Amino acid sequence: MPVVEQYARAHIVTDEEDPGAVPVVLRYDPDTDPRSVRVGLPGPHEWTFSRALLELGLRTPAASGDVRVWPCGRVQAVVEFHTDHGVEVVQFESRTLVRFLVRTYIAEPVPT
Repeated sequence: MPVVEQYARAHIVTDEEDPGAVPVVLRYDPDTDPRSVRVGLPGPHEWTFSRALLELGLRTPAASGDVRVWPCGRVQAVVEFHTDHGVEVVQFESRTLVRFLVRTYIAEPVPT
């Protein structure tokens, strides 16, 4: 199965000095883990979490483990990552995440 990789821009809300939109890599590898997606932020920051969580969080607040996702207004979504070092809050345009999810479902439908 092909790997789905999408480059996007997002705002890191928890950054004290707002650098503006930063580059983000959204990645889905159905051969490695068909149930998970990865979000890579600048630096060595990458999180892996459930594809279903991302989808649900675009419609209603959802959480699993150290990751929370929720809609923010009509056109944005927030993904919050908790670590031992603190919390990273990242704001995306919802359509970017929807487009990514559609591509993942084309590559690999929901596993049973």
